[in-house]
Amino acid sequence: MSTQARLLRLNRRTLGKLVVVAVAMFGFGYALVPVYRQICEVLGINVLTQQGEFVAAPLNSQVDTSRTITVELDGNAQGPWRFRPTTRSIDVHPGELATVMYEVVNTQGRAVKAQAIPSYAPQSATPHFMKVDCFCFREQTLQANEARQMPVVFFIDPKLPREVKNITLSYTFFEIGGAFKAAATPAGGKNG
Repeated sequence: MSTQARLLRLNRRTLGKLVVVAVAMFGFGYALVPVYRQICEVLGINVLTQQGEFVAAPLNSQVDTSRTITVELDGNAQGPWRFRPTTRSIDVHPGELATVMYEVVNTQGRAVKAQAIPSYAPQSATPHFMKVDCFCFREQTLQANEARQMPVVFFIDPKLPREVKNITLSYTFFEIGGAFKAAATPAGGKNG
Protein backbone atom coordinates (compact mmCIF):
# COMPACT_ATOMS: atom_id res chain seq x y z
CA MET A 1 0.00 0.00 0.00
CA SER A 2 1.45 3.36 -0.99
CA THR A 3 2.08 6.19 1.43
CA GLN A 4 -0.54 8.35 -0.25
CA ALA A 5 -3.17 5.62 0.06
CA ARG A 6 -2.34 5.16 3.76
CA LEU A 7 -2.61 8.92 4.37
CA LEU A 8 -5.96 9.00 2.55
CA ARG A 9 -7.21 6.07 4.66
CA LEU A 10 -5.92 7.73 7.86
CA ASN A 11 -7.58 11.05 6.90
CA ARG A 12 -10.90 9.31 6.24
CA ARG A 13 -10.70 7.49 9.55
CA THR A 14 -9.91 10.76 11.36
CA LEU A 15 -12.79 12.51 9.56
CA GLY A 16 -15.14 9.70 10.61
CA LYS A 17 -14.05 10.02 14.24
CA LEU A 18 -14.54 13.80 14.15
CA VAL A 19 -18.04 13.40 12.69
CA VAL A 20 -18.94 10.92 15.45
CA VAL A 21 -17.59 13.31 18.12
CA ALA A 22 -19.51 16.26 16.61
CA VAL A 23 -22.77 14.27 16.49
CA ALA A 24 -22.24 13.06 20.07
CA MET A 25 -21.62 16.64 21.27
CA PHE A 26 -24.77 17.88 19.53
CA GLY A 27 -26.79 15.04 21.05
CA PHE A 28 -25.41 15.79 24.51
CA GLY A 29 -26.27 19.49 24.17
CA TYR A 30 -29.76 18.64 22.93
CA ALA A 31 -30.31 16.26 25.87
CA LEU A 32 -29.31 18.95 28.38
CA VAL A 33 -32.49 20.99 27.76
CA PRO A 34 -34.93 18.53 29.41
CA VAL A 35 -32.38 17.76 32.14
CA TYR A 36 -32.04 21.49 32.88
CA ARG A 37 -35.84 21.91 33.01
CA GLN A 38 -36.17 18.99 35.43
CA ILE A 39 -33.44 20.34 37.71
CA CYS A 40 -35.02 23.81 37.71
CA GLU A 41 -38.46 22.37 38.42
CA VAL A 42 -37.17 20.25 41.32
CA LEU A 43 -35.26 23.20 42.81
CA GLY A 44 -38.10 25.67 42.14
CA ILE A 45 -35.97 28.11 40.13
CA ASN A 46 -36.71 29.54 36.69
CA VAL A 47 -39.94 27.56 36.48
CA LEU A 48 -41.70 28.30 33.17
CA THR A 49 -45.18 27.74 34.54
CA GLN A 50 -46.64 27.34 37.97
CA GLN A 51 -48.45 24.15 38.89
CA GLY A 52 -51.87 24.18 37.24
CA GLU A 53 -50.66 27.05 35.00
CA PHE A 54 -53.14 29.56 36.40
CA VAL A 55 -53.54 30.40 40.07
CA ALA A 56 -57.02 31.49 41.08
CA ALA A 57 -57.39 34.22 43.66
CA PRO A 58 -58.87 32.98 46.91
CA LEU A 59 -62.61 33.52 47.28
CA ASN A 60 -62.30 35.37 50.61
CA SER A 61 -59.29 37.47 49.74
CA GLN A 62 -58.39 39.67 52.69
CA VAL A 63 -56.24 42.68 51.95
CA ASP A 64 -53.78 43.46 54.73
CA THR A 65 -53.75 47.27 54.61
CA SER A 66 -51.42 47.43 57.61
CA ARG A 67 -48.53 46.30 55.37
CA THR A 68 -47.15 47.64 52.11
CA ILE A 69 -44.83 45.62 49.93
CA THR A 70 -42.76 47.30 47.22
CA VAL A 71 -42.51 45.12 44.13
CA GLU A 72 -39.55 46.17 42.00
CA LEU A 73 -39.76 45.15 38.34
CA ASP A 74 -36.88 44.18 36.10
CA GLY A 75 -36.55 42.89 32.55
CA ASN A 76 -33.60 41.26 30.80
CA ALA A 77 -33.49 40.58 27.06
CA GLN A 78 -31.61 37.68 25.52
CA GLY A 79 -32.39 38.15 21.86
CA PRO A 80 -33.39 40.53 19.09
CA TRP A 81 -35.66 42.90 21.03
CA ARG A 82 -36.09 45.56 23.63
CA PHE A 83 -37.82 44.30 26.77
CA ARG A 84 -38.65 46.28 29.88
CA PRO A 85 -41.34 46.91 32.49
CA THR A 86 -43.42 50.02 31.85
CA THR A 87 -42.94 51.01 35.50
CA ARG A 88 -39.97 50.28 37.77
CA SER A 89 -41.90 49.54 40.99
CA ILE A 90 -45.35 49.28 42.50
CA ASP A 91 -46.55 49.34 46.11
CA VAL A 92 -49.16 46.71 47.00
CA HIS A 93 -50.84 45.41 50.12
CA PRO A 94 -50.72 41.65 50.71
CA GLY A 95 -53.90 40.11 49.28
CA GLU A 96 -54.47 43.02 46.88
CA LEU A 97 -54.79 42.18 43.17
CA ALA A 98 -52.34 44.19 41.04
CA THR A 99 -51.49 44.45 37.35
CA VAL A 100 -48.17 45.52 35.86
CA MET A 101 -47.19 45.74 32.21
CA TYR A 102 -44.05 44.70 30.36
CA GLU A 103 -43.26 46.03 26.90
CA VAL A 104 -41.42 44.12 24.20
CA VAL A 105 -40.34 45.37 20.78
CA ASN A 106 -39.05 42.92 18.16
CA THR A 107 -36.27 44.91 16.45
CA GLN A 108 -35.70 42.29 13.76
CA GLY A 109 -37.14 42.15 10.28
CA ARG A 110 -38.34 38.60 10.95
CA ALA A 111 -40.84 36.87 13.20
CA VAL A 112 -39.48 35.29 16.39
CA LYS A 113 -40.79 32.98 19.11
CA ALA A 114 -39.91 33.85 22.66
CA GLN A 115 -40.48 32.77 26.25
CA ALA A 116 -40.11 34.66 29.51
CA ILE A 117 -38.78 33.06 32.67
CA PRO A 118 -39.48 34.77 36.02
CA SER A 119 -37.26 34.92 39.05
CA TYR A 120 -37.88 36.44 42.46
CA ALA A 121 -35.78 37.97 45.20
CA PRO A 122 -35.67 37.25 48.01
CA GLN A 123 -36.24 33.59 47.23
CA SER A 124 -38.36 33.22 50.38
CA ALA A 125 -41.00 35.38 48.62
CA THR A 126 -41.37 32.95 45.68
CA PRO A 127 -44.15 30.77 47.14
CA HIS A 128 -46.08 33.90 48.20
CA PHE A 129 -46.00 35.66 44.81
CA MET A 130 -49.20 34.39 43.17
CA LYS A 131 -49.66 35.12 39.46
CA VAL A 132 -53.24 34.97 38.21
CA ASP A 133 -52.26 35.70 34.60
CA CYS A 134 -48.87 36.24 33.02
CA PHE A 135 -47.35 36.40 29.56
CA CYS A 136 -44.73 33.99 30.91
CA PHE A 137 -47.32 31.17 30.92
CA ARG A 138 -47.16 31.00 27.11
CA GLU A 139 -44.69 31.21 24.29
CA GLN A 140 -44.94 34.54 22.50
CA THR A 141 -44.74 34.98 18.72
CA LEU A 142 -43.63 38.45 17.71
CA GLN A 143 -43.93 39.53 14.11
CA ALA A 144 -41.22 41.60 12.42
CA ASN A 145 -40.86 44.98 14.18
CA GLU A 146 -43.91 44.30 16.38
CA ALA A 147 -44.33 46.13 19.71
CA ARG A 148 -46.55 44.63 22.40
CA GLN A 149 -47.52 45.34 26.00
CA MET A 150 -48.05 42.24 28.10
CA PRO A 151 -49.70 42.11 31.55
CA VAL A 152 -48.81 40.32 34.75
CA VAL A 153 -51.76 40.04 37.15
CA PHE A 154 -50.73 38.98 40.65
CA PHE A 155 -51.29 39.22 44.37
CA ILE A 156 -49.01 38.60 47.31
CA ASP A 157 -50.16 36.00 49.80
CA PRO A 158 -50.77 37.64 53.20
CA LYS A 159 -48.73 34.78 54.72
CA LEU A 160 -45.59 36.45 53.34
CA PRO A 161 -43.13 36.79 56.27
CA ARG A 162 -43.46 40.21 57.88
CA GLU A 163 -39.77 40.98 57.53
CA VAL A 164 -40.07 40.96 53.72
CA LYS A 165 -40.79 44.52 52.63
CA ASN A 166 -39.42 44.44 49.06
CA ILE A 167 -39.76 41.82 46.32
CA THR A 168 -37.97 41.95 42.98
CA LEU A 169 -39.80 40.36 40.06
CA SER A 170 -37.41 39.85 37.19
CA TYR A 171 -38.05 38.31 33.78
CA THR A 172 -35.53 37.08 31.26
CA PHE A 173 -37.06 37.11 27.79
CA PHE A 174 -35.27 34.87 25.30
CA GLU A 175 -35.73 33.52 21.80
CA ILE A 176 -36.70 29.87 21.42
CA GLY A 177 -36.59 27.66 18.37
CA GLY A 178 -34.42 29.97 16.26
CA ALA A 179 -35.55 31.70 13.08
CA PHE A 180 -38.73 30.53 11.42
CA LYS A 181 -41.23 31.66 8.83
CA ALA A 182 -44.45 32.68 10.53
CA ALA A 183 -47.83 32.15 8.94
CA ALA A 184 -49.37 35.30 7.57
CA THR A 185 -51.60 37.06 10.07
CA PRO A 186 -54.14 39.77 9.34
CA ALA A 187 -53.02 43.34 9.93
CA GLY A 188 -53.24 44.08 13.63
CA GLY A 189 -53.55 40.34 14.40
CA LYS A 190 -52.14 39.06 17.64
CA ASN A 191 -50.36 35.88 18.50
CA GLY A 192 -49.80 34.50 22.04
